Amino acid sequence: MTTLPPPSKKKLGLVIDLDTCVGCHACATSCKEWNAGGIAGPLTDERPFAKDPQGVWFNRVHSYELEADAATQQPAQTLHFPRSCLHCETPACVTVCPTGASYKRAEDGIVLVDEDKCIGCKLCSWACPYGAREYSEVEGVMKKCTLCVDRIYNDKLDEVDRQPACVQACPTKARHFGDLGDPDSDISRLVLDRGGVALMPDLDYKPVNRYLPPRPRRGGDASEEEAPASTDTSNLAARWLHRILKR
Repeated sequence: MTTLPPPSKKKLGLVIDLDTCVGCHACATSCKEWNAGGIAGPLTDERPFAKDPQGVWFNRVHSYELEADAATQQPAQTLHFPRSCLHCETPACVTVCPTGASYKRAEDGIVLVDEDKCIGCKLCSWACPYGAREYSEVEGVMKKCTLCVDRIYNDKLDEVDRQPACVQACPTKARHFGDLGDPDSDISRLVLDRGGVALMPDLDYKPVNRYLPPRPRRGGDASEEEAPASTDTSNLAARWLHRILKR
């Protein structure tokens, strides 16, 4: 099995704002476009025009219709939930790997797959509770989000372009990239200000990525003076994520 490196001070990751994500899938398509020709390529598709298309996608966006919540006076709404690798601090997908193909970088915490070592056993996909692993039936190896490591360190690109393709493509700026290990970074302050949460923290995989919960909304029949019953952002986050993940 594969061992983890010592914890790194630098923890690169994403913060996704569920309040402003509109489910346009720009993150998914731009990710596939960049990575299909990058170090993780190809990102193959099978039967793309059939009734049961399959393919490798590092980003997937799920949409949920949420019922009104009387406890918080929140109206019904559509919530879009982007999903990709969370680059956990203690990822089971790495420690379960029998060949060392799945590994975590010591310098920045990014979790990657060395396809030359991958034997396609799928143990990592079974170990990941977030469904972030993508198996290529064509190549017989496992693939996953690389956080565009071949882009964020590419000094041939303008500095403004040295960010993951999904972040750059998002039209509503719902995706943010940075060092979550630095408490003074813009992305860390955003998490603090908005009450960002980790997915399923009880599993103790310590995901680096964070989700910003939807802001409180007022129902259509509420008066201008009427305030929501609860504006506790952390409590709202727990309610929203519980309702999503239990489906």
